[in-house]
Amino acid sequence: MSIRNLDSLFDPASVAIFGASDRAGSVGATVWRNLRGGGFAGPLWPVNPKRRELDGVPVHADVAALPEAPELAVICTPAPTVPGLIRELGERGTRAAIVLSAGFDAASRQTLREAARPHLLRLLGPNCLGLLAPHIGLNASFAHVGAAKGSLAFVSQSGALVTALLDWAAGRGFGFSHFVSLGEHADVDFGDMLDWLAHDARTRAILLYIESVDEARKFMSAARAAARNKPVIVVKAGRSAAGQQAAASHTGALAGSDAVFDAAIRRAGMLRVDTLLELFTAAETLARLAGAPTGATQGETPPLTLVTNGGGAGVLAADAAASAGLTLAPLSEATRAALDAALPAHWSRANPVDLIGDAPVERYEAAFRALLADRASGLLLFMHAPTAIVPSAAIADALVPLLKPAASRVLGCWLGDRAVAAARARFQEAGIACYDTPEQAVQAAAMLATYRANQAQLMEAPPAAAHDAALDLPAVRRIVDAVLAEGRALLTEPEAKALLAACGIPVAATRTCAADADAAAALAREIGFPVAIKILSPEISHKSDVGGVVLDLHDGDGVRAAAAAMLDRVRAARPDATIAGFTVQAMVRRAQAQELIVGASVDRLFGPVILFGQGGTSVEVVADRALALPPLNRPLARALIERTRVARLLAGWRDVPPADMDALLATLTAVSRLLAEVPEVAELDINPLLADARGVVALDARVRVDASGPGGAARFAIRPYPSELEESFDWQGRRITLRPIRPEDEARHLAFLERLDPEDVRMRVFYSRRTIERSELARLTQIDYEREMAFVATAADADGAEQTLGVVRAIADPDNVEAEFGIIVQSDLKGSGLGERLMAKMIAYLKARGTQVLTAIVLSENRRMLGLARELGFTIGARTLDDTREIRLPLVDAPVGSVDTAAGGGAPASTA
Repeated sequence: MSIRNLDSLFDPASVAIFGASDRAGSVGATVWRNLRGGGFAGPLWPVNPKRRELDGVPVHADVAALPEAPELAVICTPAPTVPGLIRELGERGTRAAIVLSAGFDAASRQTLREAARPHLLRLLGPNCLGLLAPHIGLNASFAHVGAAKGSLAFVSQSGALVTALLDWAAGRGFGFSHFVSLGEHADVDFGDMLDWLAHDARTRAILLYIESVDEARKFMSAARAAARNKPVIVVKAGRSAAGQQAAASHTGALAGSDAVFDAAIRRAGMLRVDTLLELFTAAETLARLAGAPTGATQGETPPLTLVTNGGGAGVLAADAAASAGLTLAPLSEATRAALDAALPAHWSRANPVDLIGDAPVERYEAAFRALLADRASGLLLFMHAPTAIVPSAAIADALVPLLKPAASRVLGCWLGDRAVAAARARFQEAGIACYDTPEQAVQAAAMLATYRANQAQLMEAPPAAAHDAALDLPAVRRIVDAVLAEGRALLTEPEAKALLAACGIPVAATRTCAADADAAAALAREIGFPVAIKILSPEISHKSDVGGVVLDLHDGDGVRAAAAAMLDRVRAARPDATIAGFTVQAMVRRAQAQELIVGASVDRLFGPVILFGQGGTSVEVVADRALALPPLNRPLARALIERTRVARLLAGWRDVPPADMDALLATLTAVSRLLAEVPEVAELDINPLLADARGVVALDARVRVDASGPGGAARFAIRPYPSELEESFDWQGRRITLRPIRPEDEARHLAFLERLDPEDVRMRVFYSRRTIERSELARLTQIDYEREMAFVATAADADGAEQTLGVVRAIADPDNVEAEFGIIVQSDLKGSGLGERLMAKMIAYLKARGTQVLTAIVLSENRRMLGLARELGFTIGARTLDDTREIRLPLVDAPVGSVDTAAGGGAPASTA
């Protein structure tokens, strides 16, 4: 991932247009007209060997004829000419180029990249519409209309959608910080755009139209980083098989499974919507409500309270809420009493709260005072239909002072058009979200609920090997290696069950015998009736499909007859299959158990994926399943289960007790660990997995292995918690652990902060405040290990509880050229050597990652830190006007100064 020189693409000082023309209808003429008419303040240089001037502006013949190197080049010339132009521009000093030209195949795109790479010249396109940056008047596109200034960034793979959306947005008053068409993304891709826009001050929310991505881990890392800063909302084309095929042919890239992509969007904390119109609804909703405390804990769906002056609107909203899976908040006794005092005796006395059509202004005010005072009422959806009793504008005027301070809890719906236009405008001016219909408002609330749930998943950082997953890795390896040594890919049922047992997953005991009916009957008598028998063949994985399963056999004669008939059926259905024998197992009797499926596969784009849902022979027909990206911990496993319909049955009903959720979560985390530790596992199906109050048991399993090792933690789209970096040592009579920070360190980290001397905090982060917001604390403990690292030193306190003693943090730029660091240790441990030990670990880690420079800003009076920096080999910069010094440590042998980086000097990395 790289944001190197992207400032030159989005905020250039000068622009040259290659292929600029005055020929009507040409791309060159359109781009020239758009650039000239957009209000860009810098010089514009048209380049065309066939022209001398355009609109009174001198035209240059080629790159060499330009007065100086343009910071940005826009290229509209035929595809064969482009690599040469890029090479010349790079040699001249140009930093970015937009390639509008079409006609590139994979080989010519690679030629384009090779021409740009030596000069660090960034490419947008080819075959793109261009970009618009309205805040600087830059319209470097051949769009038919410009974009208004605003705070939404839109990035699209489809140029045609860009023009249509520009036209649509212009008619509805939406403005943009940036509007970008990626085209075939030979260089700049979604990952780069997310990295750059995440830190763009003009961008409030990022909107994406995606058909495909190329590098899953790069995309996921950038998406997770951006989603921590601002809402990222996605329309992903290709839900259907036909749509996926069209997307692949359109972009020349793998579209990937839509269900897997959906799981990736959830795990990255983004929000997926279905239509382009919903992009803007979601953007406005999340901008006003995403951070709202709504009566629900983090990740939970916020409850909804409906307030209306007409019963019909309330009914419509309640129906929509039920369809969306939203909960209506019950009215507390105190709130009901307050509403009793304010409303007519015949009011609904329930949610929806019906104020009655003749409600005066005072009734609205009293009702909202009561509801706002009760945090458990959650989000308040206010619906108003115009009446002749009180003008809508008067109601809005009265409510705005009351609702504006609580705008993060309120959704407004003014039903109608001209009669409520003034009221709607007053709400919007006050920053209160407004919607045209009750259904649209409820949809917005549902989007918020999904977004909050996805953000909760974003904050999880599980290890590759879950602590509660008891994996006997040597036993698993013996099974897998033996199968591969025989040249097989599919494990037999006994082998698959032995592998699951080695993962700590309970299995139904299974024994095997020869392909002989008498042998099956004899084995059944040893096990005890009733039994199930199944065909045993290395070529047959779905045994039911060929009549290879018979259940509930109660005597030897029945087993003998069933086995003989099974042999005939299977030989007829699969004459090519080798029949190795039968498996025989005792029938498992669990009348109240649910049949589930737990599976895993390796997606071609996002790597290993875990599936959970309702199982049994009708699994494809029922289609009740959900997917998640590993690694999984218990909260993520629970979130996976809760996205299925069968989850409601697992919670218990009537006389059926809840299933053992701990056993089910342990099964999912065990599968996650198996996928991380054994890259040869390519597919896994546990179906059925019985689950009830007594626990879980796997009745059947299918496992496919691949010697090429397509899976493993290295293929996870999200980098797991790096447990391999943990180390322990004895120090001053205590056992110290140095390890990467984890989300569950939040409470310990807060306690550590509160113990620090304010002066120590000031020395490190230039202010003495020890209190910290919950969101900031979460950001410091819930990190993306792909681009940031924080090592904590911990030890047991007097009560045996783990205590944080110090922390060092380094954040690398997206190019991994420079990393900024900060370090702080417990105040009474200064000078003890613990800080040096933390620094040594961080330096070794960054060297192994290939980071080139470690840097920080240090107060000149912080002599202890400056002394430690000298001991570690840092160079100390001169004192600046703000009385700080920059310290720098080269981490590689190559001269760092030769690398041009967009990252400037260091900054104090807060380790609070």
